[in-house]
Amino acid sequence: GPSNSEGAGKVSLLKKVPALKDGDFTLAECTAILLYLSRKYNTPDHWYPSDIQKRAKVDEYLSWHHANIRANAPKTMWIKVLIPLFTGQPLPSEKLQEVMEGLSTSLKQFEERFLQDKAFIIGNEISLADLVAIVELMQPVGVGCDIFEDRPRLMEWRRRVEDAVGKELFFQAHEMILNIKELSNVQIDPQLKEHLAPVLMK
Repeated sequence: GPSNSEGAGKVSLLKKVPALKDGDFTLAECTAILLYLSRKYNTPDHWYPSDIQKRAKVDEYLSWHHANIRANAPKTMWIKVLIPLFTGQPLPSEKLQEVMEGLSTSLKQFEERFLQDKAFIIGNEISLADLVAIVELMQPVGVGCDIFEDRPRLMEWRRRVEDAVGKELFFQAHEMILNIKELSNVQIDPQLKEHLAPVLMK
């Protein structure tokens, strides 16, 4: 149901998704949830390495990610699909241009600071850092902004992530994002539109 409902408040005090309910235990925030699950289920070491320095490198990326990749990439989806869906009007192209410029700066830092000449963010094996990054970076792709096209190093990294996860699972996990444009055909409850439109326009 709606994330701002009373029931959602029992799962997440923040009333936001993602949220996890594991028996009586509840947890919010995607990074905290991923780390909890990796520890609880004793996942293979490469996801969140036991080596303290490798683990610190995953933590370093996850800390940087929120104010950089995550601060820019999802906005493409909001600007091109979600805000027009709820407000009934497209946003000026300058808005998307502004977001793409910020994303381009973040991608340059991502390649130079984190990827460098490595196969994955922390070395030769995939980690949670790569998963968190790729999910965010597929959102612009879903709305027609192919951020990989002119960045061969980034494209090769994406291919390695796809192979490491398995292509079928990779595309299954991103199916909704890659088909997000189809939402423009969905009929939205007029009351919900009326409630959300002013918030989204801000």
